Amino acid sequence: MKPADRKPVSTFGPLTAAVFHILLALADGRKHGYAIMKQVAADGGSNLRMGPGTLYGSLQRMAAAGLVEEREEDDERRRYYQLTAGGQRALRGELDRLRQALAAARRKRVPLDATARRT
Repeated sequence: MKPADRKPVSTFGPLTAAVFHILLALADGRKHGYAIMKQVAADGGSNLRMGPGTLYGSLQRMAAAGLVEEREEDDERRRYYQLTAGGQRALRGELDRLRQALAAARRKRVPLDATARRT
């Protein structure tokens, strides 16, 4: 078992936006770098664009932390990445944290629409 696989979820969060969106992009299976960038853009809409420096720097740190692992594929030109068990736990933990924050905002009747008027 890798060190990250034994860490409690709380030790990974809160995650940076880049790490969270990379984990989310990999939640449905392994992807190569360009596919991760495209998925992050699709998931984040116009609010989030990730360049190669941010992506590959984040992936390197995430691999060192045991959140993702590089997978060998037939295509030698591309490196593929997938979530580890620790990465799955970190993603679930961050989603739980965001759900709690959203529930608190709803209880306080904070306008959740981005176009809502600010006072």
